[in-house]
Amino acid sequence: MRTVLLASLRTHTRRYGAALLAIVVGVVFIVVTAALSSAVRTGLTAGLSAPYDGADAVLDQPSTEDAVRLVASAPAADADAWLVGWTLQQVAHDGRVVRSSTDIGQVPDRPDHQWQELEEGRFPAAAGEALVDVNAAKVAKLEVGDTLRIGSGPAGLDVEVVGLADSPSAFSVASVYLLWSDLSRWADSLYVSSVAWAGPGGGGEAATAIREVVPAAEVLSVDRFVQRVQTEVNQGVDVVAIIVLVFAAIALLVAVLVINNTFTILFAQRSRDFALLRCVGATRRQVVRSVRAESLVLGVLASVIGVAGGLGLGHGLVALIRSQWPGARLGEASVSAGWILAATAVGLGVTMVAAWLPTRRVLAVSPLAALRPDDSTQVRTRTGRVRIALGAAMVLAGAAGLAVAIATAAPPALVAGGATAFVGVLLLGPVLVPAMIRSAGRVAARALGPAGRLAAGNAVRNPRRTAATAASLLIGVTLTTAVLTGMASSRTALSAEMDEQHPIDIALTGADTIPADAVERIAAVDGVDGTTTVIGASAEVSGLDPIPVIAAPGEAADGVVHSPLPAPGRRQVLLPWDVLGDGVEVGDMVTVTVGERRVRLRVAGGEGWGTAALVSNATLERLAPTARVQAVWVRAEEGADAEDLAGSLEAIAVPLDAGLENGLARRSYVDQQLDVLTGGVVGLLAISVVIALVGIANTLGLSVLERGREHALLRALGLTRRQLRRMLATEAVLLAGVATVVGTGLGTVFAWAGVQALVVPAIDGAGLVLPWAQLGLVVVAAAAAGLVAAVLPARRASRIAPAAGLAVE
Repeated sequence: MRTVLLASLRTHTRRYGAALLAIVVGVVFIVVTAALSSAVRTGLTAGLSAPYDGADAVLDQPSTEDAVRLVASAPAADADAWLVGWTLQQVAHDGRVVRSSTDIGQVPDRPDHQWQELEEGRFPAAAGEALVDVNAAKVAKLEVGDTLRIGSGPAGLDVEVVGLADSPSAFSVASVYLLWSDLSRWADSLYVSSVAWAGPGGGGEAATAIREVVPAAEVLSVDRFVQRVQTEVNQGVDVVAIIVLVFAAIALLVAVLVINNTFTILFAQRSRDFALLRCVGATRRQVVRSVRAESLVLGVLASVIGVAGGLGLGHGLVALIRSQWPGARLGEASVSAGWILAATAVGLGVTMVAAWLPTRRVLAVSPLAALRPDDSTQVRTRTGRVRIALGAAMVLAGAAGLAVAIATAAPPALVAGGATAFVGVLLLGPVLVPAMIRSAGRVAARALGPAGRLAAGNAVRNPRRTAATAASLLIGVTLTTAVLTGMASSRTALSAEMDEQHPIDIALTGADTIPADAVERIAAVDGVDGTTTVIGASAEVSGLDPIPVIAAPGEAADGVVHSPLPAPGRRQVLLPWDVLGDGVEVGDMVTVTVGERRVRLRVAGGEGWGTAALVSNATLERLAPTARVQAVWVRAEEGADAEDLAGSLEAIAVPLDAGLENGLARRSYVDQQLDVLTGGVVGLLAISVVIALVGIANTLGLSVLERGREHALLRALGLTRRQLRRMLATEAVLLAGVATVVGTGLGTVFAWAGVQALVVPAIDGAGLVLPWAQLGLVVVAAAAAGLVAAVLPARRASRIAPAAGLAVE
């Protein structure tokens, strides 16, 4: 058998090359998906994880006493601990109070743990030195070298500003950062969200060291803690876990299908070779050993090439996206050993199984029976009926899984249901695809004559080969359609939600009238795209502290607000969300007083327009006939930094005693999440397109190669080279067209299920949005891919002389 195997390698080099390419492509897809998944994960958690860089473990939600005790114990354990939290203290400069309530946080003692991004100066190195946030410095007009008085009375502390820094995390920002030796004097008034610990021995020993100080502590790894925080920020949706699950499932499924489809075509002809070997005396054991040996060699070689190629392509693809599209905000790519082992296992395991399954039929029957044509895909045979029944059952089971996912909002059920339904469709492929091609083939026959009739006939004559060839493109079209439609639907729903929750980017609301010169200065700030003034008056609302009352500016705000504001009735008042529940609830009657005028109004709800109450224009006219500018609403330029813009505007607002509501910060965070996901999706689509192109070219090339005698016979009967090329091109376009129609339909269904299961639970009213232009490009690209994939095989087939082709066995 060794001689036979070596002879087969020499004779059928293209066969083995196609098999090797299929395995390499499958393994590469897994490794590249792993790189994209890690880049997306890092990008999604970049801002949240910054305060914990270098930590081994995190103590979550400790009491103030436990946090102080843990930080104080770190030096004795040869470790470093720093808290993420703050105390509110008065800050004064040059004898004037900069702010009566300023958040003071900790800067880690060790340089390798100092997570703030230094903009100017240096980090504190000794007691009496402070690091100030750049935006806080902008507001208070502070510079490096200034002296601040933090706190008041005996507990006050004089510190020198030695550096200005920006925070990479929007959720862990303080205005002033001190070393623990200074911050500890306000230990009793600290609010602590978490404590980071870095010490010798790594995560396991870090958890033990923390529990020795705080026995009942909840200690988490940094990754687990950041993922929990990210889930809380996204209203309970664990985006990271969903992305990893979906990417892993897609990678595994695509790799298995690509390898299996190629081997299905490859072994269609080899089954006859195995039967002939058995006829001349080869035993079942020898055939099995031969198949296992060559599959093992192919699997090992292809897995090594695929892992190496995938690592290079994955890192290169992420780097390309980051350099050419900075808005994608992907993180650094990394591929863990687990992913590499999984890719290798898939390359080896699927190859062995995919090579064994076609061989099983040859070994299960007599050699002469194995030489008969394979009709297992025909409906009339028992095997064909079993295949159809199994395919239909899997489609139904997949549909049930999708229904469960929609009802329970469970990502695992969504992935399992989608994969099951897709495999069921592939099992039905030998019946479904030929039937669709037969219908489309009538048009081709009328348009192209004999070449068209032959193309349609060839496409339906061997259903299994036809279905396997179409499946290569079907995978790419389904995946592309589902991802594009899902992302378009998610973006549309999230944008609408953000527009409704935060209709105004930044609102500055004054306790008193905002002067005209301040309005001009606000409009002139870099990053401001437009402003509108809002009239109002300072009022008293029963049950609440004094609060400004404003009336919506109407059409004047159309270019500033993202969505129309609710219109309160003549007897209604809308309050900011943050004051509801503090003695006043929706539905309560309140008295609104401005000077000597008062009206009774019903609280109708709240929205995000700043720190003022919103009433109708008629109501405001009754309360304050001479109302003046009470607020300025700002529309930010596209791409403006939310924190920098807020800092610039706050520098104008603070002297006016005006409050600032930063809706842009929340919108920016959501946009960042979407940009990261979009960047990962672009990478996934890029590699999916490559996989689809390689897959259909590979399987179509094998299909043409295995029909060399048929093509030679057609040439001998009078078919010209041009007609043969036209026939093969038409066949490829028919296959691509059917794969595109089925894939677009499946992808749309899967996208709808994904939106219902993942988006609707978080955003009421989210619906399916079809990106028609992008889907049109997918259809055109798929048809072109089928045509291009047929060019080389068709040219090769047409160049073979009829006599030489008929001699091929």
